[in-house]
Amino acid sequence: MQNKIISLAERIIGKADREHPADGVLRDELKSHQQLTRAESGEISRAVFAYYRWLGWLDKSKPMAEQIAASFEFGTLLRKDPKLFAPEDFRKAVPSWVPGHTGLNLDWLKFLQREPTLWLRAKRGFGEGVAIELGDAVPAGKGILVDSLRYTGHRDLFRETSFHNGEFELQDISSQAVGFACSPEPGSTWWDACAGQGGKTLHLCDIMQGKGTVWASDRAEWRLKKLRQRASRAKAFNYRAVLWDGGPKLPNKVKYDGILVDAPCSGLGTWQRNPHARWTTTPQDVSELAEVQVNLLSNVVPALKTGGKLVYSVCTLTRAETQEVMEKISQKHPELKPLPLTNPLLTDAEAANSILLWPHEQKGNGMFICAWTRG
Repeated sequence: MQNKIISLAERIIGKADREHPADGVLRDELKSHQQLTRAESGEISRAVFAYYRWLGWLDKSKPMAEQIAASFEFGTLLRKDPKLFAPEDFRKAVPSWVPGHTGLNLDWLKFLQREPTLWLRAKRGFGEGVAIELGDAVPAGKGILVDSLRYTGHRDLFRETSFHNGEFELQDISSQAVGFACSPEPGSTWWDACAGQGGKTLHLCDIMQGKGTVWASDRAEWRLKKLRQRASRAKAFNYRAVLWDGGPKLPNKVKYDGILVDAPCSGLGTWQRNPHARWTTTPQDVSELAEVQVNLLSNVVPALKTGGKLVYSVCTLTRAETQEVMEKISQKHPELKPLPLTNPLLTDAEAANSILLWPHEQKGNGMFICAWTRG
């Protein structure tokens, strides 16, 4: 690997910390080195993420360049012969506090050490055409999953004509599962309460076939600006964006047929894609975020119509942010009745009070989904 690749990777790793996530530092560094080729930028990204992916195996006394090289070697060994690693070795993939909050799932820990799958969500009915245009794109399944594509190619998707025409978005399969679980009816009124940059908002708009309204709120105006840009490209016009700080004062007086609270969380479910976060997230984050999640859900309840659907999702796997939040809301709000859901990514799934998507089973992010209806 070229010296400048290693040098830039070392620079990024040296700057990254809890307040400066590695993916953000990486983006800034690549922007400031515009002379890099696309291939070189890709190699730098792989070097940074490989380092954090295999951090638990690395000898910290050695020079950083040797540690980065060793992380690539570990990845190569895993691809060639997984049996070279004892199952218990994969405990090194995460901090020691994690099994106490999630249980010990060695299949998940092993899966964390592989590079993530890239998923696309084509607009309803566009999946086949997008797959043909891009190549190396396979539908996740039949029915609603024909427009969910697993991409294995190497093209710069942001330069593709179909992307600029709004025919597909980059969206993880488990994130898509949230929209399918909401299953909003065309013509209904929904609220994506923690919309961020709008990935799930756009999916809800698409499922609703452009009919009805999706209100999208976030506490940061810059995220809503990104949402508006994405919605314009996707030609999604059945939405309204509004600021909301998550507090008891609601952004409007609308009563909703459905509300999605895709809440801020510790993000354990994204640790394959974002390995740096494994080493910056703490148990205190988990407990603090669980409190935030309960408050967000409680604050939106007054806006839900009788008979309406409240959906809660988080891309994490800790008990405190999943089952325990679900139980607390059911106790705190007796007017809400648990609404059984079926895993939309499986053809033979049985209905249950919640869905827990493990990364190694879905080949995507980890995700928890549950729902209530207001009596």
